Amino acid sequence: MTKILSVVGARPNFMKIAPFSKAIAGHNRLHPENPVEHILVHTGQHYDVRMSESFFIGLGITDPDINLEVGSGTHSEQVGQTMIAIEKVLIKEMPDWLVVVGDVNATLACSVAAKKLGIRVCHIEAGLRSGDMGMPEEINRLVTDRLSDLLLTPDRLSSENLRKEGVPEDKIVFVGNIMIDTLEQNREKAGALNIGEIIKSNLAAGFSWKPESFDESRYALMTMHRPSNVDEKKVFEPLIRFLLDEVSTRLPLVWPIHPRARNSLETFGLWEEAVNNDNVVLLEPLGYHEMLRMNMGATIMLTDSGGLQEECCVLGTPCLTLRWNTERPVTLKEHGGASVLVGNEVKKIREEFLKTLTQKPTPLRPELWDGKTASRCVESILKA
Repeated sequence: MTKILSVVGARPNFMKIAPFSKAIAGHNRLHPENPVEHILVHTGQHYDVRMSESFFIGLGITDPDINLEVGSGTHSEQVGQTMIAIEKVLIKEMPDWLVVVGDVNATLACSVAAKKLGIRVCHIEAGLRSGDMGMPEEINRLVTDRLSDLLLTPDRLSSENLRKEGVPEDKIVFVGNIMIDTLEQNREKAGALNIGEIIKSNLAAGFSWKPESFDESRYALMTMHRPSNVDEKKVFEPLIRFLLDEVSTRLPLVWPIHPRARNSLETFGLWEEAVNNDNVVLLEPLGYHEMLRMNMGATIMLTDSGGLQEECCVLGTPCLTLRWNTERPVTLKEHGGASVLVGNEVKKIREEFLKTLTQKPTPLRPELWDGKTASRCVESILKA
């Protein structure tokens, strides 16, 4: 029997671990002679129910076997508290493999703790690089990949990144994008949801919806949460002015608002203006299926989320990525994807927004983004 301990720390991880857990269960049904014992650990990095528990329920993930309840804090506090807590679990369980996904603080912390105990580490979604050391996630990626014994990559560009960094070939396995497994497993369920009902059920606190002004067949969808976009007034206010004065005059704008962005709207005196715009729909953060349904119907996506770039690529939703770099270049138009990097400069965003409005959605599927990545991950771990 092989014992695998996998870790989730924040919302993006849940969408990656759900198909992995299902693939292990599938392996155990097909190969009872070679079973896998799977222990799921949740660090508790996302302590808000809307951003954590709802995802476990919605994606059908079994309750975590262990919750470390790390909670919020600075990057160093989260990494330190997670290392202290996961070390005790690893010493008790001594798994054959620690599996980490993505690039959150838990990914880094658990990798370090496991390696110090001589436990092999597998990183799912290895090799992603933005080249921006100002991003905390980039540091998490670099350190985790340097420590990992098995690096499972989502695309060939990521595999090449690892080779350039000197990672031995026998540690790199190109398996495809596990996020797309989740999309394909939930596409039908999401597609059955009603857009109007999603909006009515998730209105942001303090916002009143006027449904008569909303066209469900044509709308812009936006998410924004990165500190580089929302923390400084000199950056945030011009973005909001563009969204309220230009985007919403052409298309209704649906905005599931991250707590960080809402705080900035209120702090910088922009909340009332957003609330009173009849063409802006402010929502609480959405569950996975609700957000997927909104993306499936959107005319255009504006986002600083990496995961949504990937979804837009497969769904065909034209995507303006509100960042100057991306660790997912395979999603960009120059690599055959649906996304354009526009940063946070309004002139560039306006130019690409107007251009994109004339384009029809064109679904694109990079190699091995076929919904079967999780099974390849399990197979690769058992062969290593």
